Amino acid sequence: MTLAVRYTSARTLDTAPAAASEPGPGEVELAPAYVGICGTDLHIFHGDMDARVAAPAVLGHEMAGRIVRVGPGVEGWRPGDAVTVMPLRWDGTCPACRAGQQHVCQHLDFIGIDSPGAMQQRWTVPASTLVRLPDTLPLDQAALVEPTAVAVHDVGRAAVKDGEKVVVVGGGPVGILIALVARAAGAEVRVAELNAHRRLLAEELGLSTWDPAATDITALVQRWTGEAGADVAFEVSGAAAGVETAVDVLGVRGRLCLVAIHPRPREINLHRFFWRELALVGARLYDRGDFERAVALVADGTIPAQRLITKIVPLTEAPAAFEALESGGDVMKILLDCTDDAQGAAV
Repeated sequence: MTLAVRYTSARTLDTAPAAASEPGPGEVELAPAYVGICGTDLHIFHGDMDARVAAPAVLGHEMAGRIVRVGPGVEGWRPGDAVTVMPLRWDGTCPACRAGQQHVCQHLDFIGIDSPGAMQQRWTVPASTLVRLPDTLPLDQAALVEPTAVAVHDVGRAAVKDGEKVVVVGGGPVGILIALVARAAGAEVRVAELNAHRRLLAEELGLSTWDPAATDITALVQRWTGEAGADVAFEVSGAAAGVETAVDVLGVRGRLCLVAIHPRPREINLHRFFWRELALVGARLYDRGDFERAVALVADGTIPAQRLITKIVPLTEAPAAFEALESGGDVMKILLDCTDDAQGAAV
């Protein structure tokens, strides 16, 4: 019998025994080593996604671990292989899939939301979701591949080019990763973030930051760009003020990439879109190429994953970890250690 963290109702998690499931045809059984807690997990924890998530539900989709068993018909994988999971299962028949956009399948199963996730000691998934990890990459750092793939996809959707000026509005984990990926693409980047701890961490990573509460971001961008405005803005804050800032900083034919999930419709200055011929693009999830690029960026240190991990706690301490992330403050990324040794140490 193994352990799993389950969402049971708003603001309630438990750690319960879970039977390992024999991998069927085309499936593999994994032993997750580390699982990250992300903003979507917090939304579920708050009860905001009860219409979609069937409790009790095992959460988690940011993970790294090793294969334990392979099911019939699985080729190219063996027990002991280090892997992460691209947690998407699509139907292959809807209009989006037929158009080659399987990652936004109209009947998408996002594993860890719509079906059981990685916050457990054994996890059975389709072999098609596996992404190989280098043996030299520590598994705790590899748990950040999934959010890095989000950032790679976002930067790609915005078509960031060498030498462009980019403003990232919101300096949480995904915002910082977007800034790092955009910098790796050759862009000049500024991060607008209210939280002092997040600004400090970004600056320690070599990023320039601005505090929206203390200064006029639009005026700063005008000075920085010689009154041209930014080429690209990423809205990662999820706040109405963040949307306004992201629109206002853009220059002629600038691109706004919407990354954050906004809980309600927002007002937007459409006159500015008309006047400056702005473009708005949405960015959701990732594809396999984004994942493979993310593995390379984490493995070569372009993404300093270790610096983004605030702490690692045993699986059994998941409720406290969720509450710590909810409180904000000095927390960036918390990982759950799913290994047997970690649970024993916590008892």
